[in-house]
Amino acid sequence: MRRRTFVFAVGVATIAPGLSRAQKPPSITIGYLSASSQEAEAEGLAVFRNGLERSGYVVGRNIVIEYRWAAGRYDRLPAMATDLVQHRCALIVATGGSAAALALKAATSVLPVVFVIGTDPIASGVVASLSRPEGNLTGVTSYSHDLSEKRVEIIRDLVPSAKRIALLVNRTNAMAEPAVRHLVMKASMNGPKLDLVNASTDGELIDAFAGFNSTRTAAIVVFADPFFTTRRELIVEMAARYGLPSIYDSREFAAAGGLISYGTSPTYGHRRAAIYASRILQGARPSDLPVERPAAFELVINLKTVKTLGVTIPPSILARADEVIE
Repeated sequence: MRRRTFVFAVGVATIAPGLSRAQKPPSITIGYLSASSQEAEAEGLAVFRNGLERSGYVVGRNIVIEYRWAAGRYDRLPAMATDLVQHRCALIVATGGSAAALALKAATSVLPVVFVIGTDPIASGVVASLSRPEGNLTGVTSYSHDLSEKRVEIIRDLVPSAKRIALLVNRTNAMAEPAVRHLVMKASMNGPKLDLVNASTDGELIDAFAGFNSTRTAAIVVFADPFFTTRRELIVEMAARYGLPSIYDSREFAAAGGLISYGTSPTYGHRRAAIYASRILQGARPSDLPVERPAAFELVINLKTVKTLGVTIPPSILARADEVIE
C-alpha cells in the first residue's frame, strides 16, 4: 500500500506542473513610456490598469508592463523608447506629452503606440490626421496647450488689477514656447503685459519665483508640462510663499493647494488609452482608431487658497466651477 501510494504521488507531482503550464495563458508585454514620473501619474496609471482589467488584461496574470519614467527630462526619452522597442512589446503607451510619442515614432514604425498628450497631435507631428491617423500611432489629446488663452482670461478676471502676468514655461518642451509666444503677441494689444518665464530645473523654478517681486508680477499661468507636474508641490508652495495667484492645467495642482485649474480630468486620457490598448491587443489597427478629444473641461477652485491669498472669485467663475475644494 505504501509503495503504491508513493508511486501515485510521484505521478501526480510529475503531471501537475505540466497541467499548470498548459492552463496558464502566455503573458503579453506592454511598454509604458512617460515623460512624467510614477508619483505624478499615480492616479492616471491606476485608472489605466483598471481599464485593462475590465477587458480581461490583468497585470501579473496575463500581462506584464515595462515602465520607463523620464521625470521631466526629455533628453532621456529617445534611449528609453529604443529600449522598450527591443523588449518585444505587443504595444507601447506614451504619456506625459508629445515628446514621448515622438520618441517612439522615431524608434519604431511597426509596434502599435497609444499616446496620451496635451498638444495638437497634428501640429506637433505625431499624426497626420485625427480621424484616420496613418501608421502605428493613435491615442488621446487633451489640447491642454490650446487652453492657455482661456487660462489667461480666467486669471485676469481673478486679478483685474494685474498689470503683469507671468507665463511659466519649460524651454526644453519644443511645443511650449512657440504657443506661448503667440499668446504673448496676441495679448499684448489688450490687457496686462504677459511675460514669458522659462524654467527647466528646480533651481530655475526657485529663481523664477524669487524674481517675480522685482518684475511686479501679479499672477502666474503655469503652462502644461510634465516637468511642472512632477514639481507641482514645489510650485504650489512657492506660489503661496510669494502670495501669487496662479492657474494650472489640471486638478492635481488645485488638490495640492493651488488656487485654480482649468483643463481635462487628470484620468481622462489614461481611461481612454486603456480602451484603445485593449482594442489593439484584440486585433484593431491604430490607423483605424481616430485620435480622441475631450468633450468637456474642468474648472476647479481651492477655497482655502482663495482665502489665504485674499482673492475675490467673481460669481460668474464660481458658478462655472465643476469642483470647489474646501
